[in-house]
Amino acid sequence: MSRKPASGAVVDGIDFDRRAVVLCKPDAVERGLVERVLARITEAGFTVVGRRDVVVQPWQAHVAYRDLLTGPRNPGADVPALLDQAFTGRPVAVALAHGTPDIHSRLRRLIGHTDPAAAVAGTIRSDLGADSLEAAALQKRLVRNLVHTSDDPAAARREFGVWFAEREVPDFAECSVILCKPDAVERGLVAEVLDRVRAAGFTVSDPVDVIVRPWQIHVHYWDLLVDADWFPDRDIPACLDAEYAGRHVSVALAHAEPGCHGRLRQLLGHFDPMYAAPGTIRGDLGADSLEIASLQKRLVRNLVHTSDDADAARRDFGTWFGAGRRALLTSLSVPAQPTSADH
Repeated sequence: MSRKPASGAVVDGIDFDRRAVVLCKPDAVERGLVERVLARITEAGFTVVGRRDVVVQPWQAHVAYRDLLTGPRNPGADVPALLDQAFTGRPVAVALAHGTPDIHSRLRRLIGHTDPAAAVAGTIRSDLGADSLEAAALQKRLVRNLVHTSDDPAAARREFGVWFAEREVPDFAECSVILCKPDAVERGLVAEVLDRVRAAGFTVSDPVDVIVRPWQIHVHYWDLLVDADWFPDRDIPACLDAEYAGRHVSVALAHAEPGCHGRLRQLLGHFDPMYAAPGTIRGDLGADSLEIASLQKRLVRNLVHTSDDADAARRDFGTWFGAGRRALLTSLSVPAQPTSADH
């Protein structure tokens, strides 16, 4: 008999100490302020990804605001009715913010006091708000204060389950796996490589440090193994194991428009760094060549790989992250720092 997961354990494999749900409420949507709100959060040093537009179902409002429903109420206020009036059937925008472990308290300070009229200048609710608790009380409704963020990790876990459906099929057309190879790790270039990808307009999420197991590199470079007869001067399986097995790599996800894989491959440049154009990652940061690698009977060290297309991204994700962690794709979550994983 399977055991029910612990209360609130909506999603496995996501660090809610560093993630918060951002809910842009109906008034933010109706006033066209969603982009400004999210931009303010980004400007404060958080990474915001995974934005989606949602028409609120009754259960979502009830679970998201369960504390309002079960906590002390103003005498005579029909809080369930007020909540339904404010949210049910109305559009909201939700996204995920990622930062340091103090993300929840920092975000709450950024958005400001519940009452926009009492919020400190420089906070989102003060600068963009147009309502007050006094006006809301007179009109017998909830205050319109633009945005909510998760109070703490437990709330973030619950709100993720409310607003981000784990059952959704990940769209690998909008996602690529980035593999920073052992030479990038050993030369201390991982951060610079990922920064170059970000600067090209991609969102980079979920960096993870991995000690490579043989099966991972065999699956990843299956085509190199299958076509090994193209390289009669080298033992390709042995070369792969020597270059990767037991060594450190760093993997991450890149998110952008559908079909972004080709644009990302262009950013990397030619697989031989000697022939990679200036301005590409391999052209600017590479320090090896196919000629030298051939003389030394090894594989070329060209820093980084990204998925060729959506099908390759699906396979690469399963290889490096594990298919069971697809919530990372539906959430487009972004850790600020790598976590260690020995797959």
